[in-house]
Amino acid sequence: MITLSEYGESRIEIKKSVFIGRAVRIRSAQEAEAFVNEARNTYPDARHCCYAWTYDGQTQMRKYSDDGEPSGTAGMPMLSIIDKNGFMNVAVTVTRYFGGILLGKGGLVRAYTEATIAALEAAGPVRTEVGEAYRADCPYAMSDKLTYLMETNGWQIEDIQYGSNVGITYVCQKTDSAKMITAVTDKTAGKISPVLIGEREILIEKFSLKE
Repeated sequence: MITLSEYGESRIEIKKSVFIGRAVRIRSAQEAEAFVNEARNTYPDARHCCYAWTYDGQTQMRKYSDDGEPSGTAGMPMLSIIDKNGFMNVAVTVTRYFGGILLGKGGLVRAYTEATIAALEAAGPVRTEVGEAYRADCPYAMSDKLTYLMETNGWQIEDIQYGSNVGITYVCQKTDSAKMITAVTDKTAGKISPVLIGEREILIEKFSLKE
């Protein structure tokens, strides 16, 4: 999944008009609507607050608005950038303070597109996958050996708890699970058996936008 890792903001000025882009990951349609309303409340004296968002839950939802700009010059170009890059679960707003000089339809499309791209880039685009979380309980004497095994294979350690034994919670890609179980079993001579405890989203790599 291509999504965002954090909140991002951009600001560009074209012929005295200021365009403020804001981008964030969302986890529901309600979060998207709240994000749009927040932008409106943050810049109450702005001429326009255009937006585009997409959310893929049980059914895919998407919405955009030109908010008074000429039809097709703001919301749709913003959504086009989201779609072209395959983003999921993201919302973008671009607030415009009108500078008194008309930009024309082409100028508006370029301005809203530029502000959207800059905001998305500032929000840290990433590609993620659904991974599997495991727990391995081991004696203290084996804990360093296991953590080293996980770190060298890129399996992300999520938590380590110390009690009578050491409980290590870690995450790996689903495609790595069989390899991981074999490696842990071999490393501990069959004394440790990882237990699947659920799913986790894991970062695979940073993502570069297509304009």
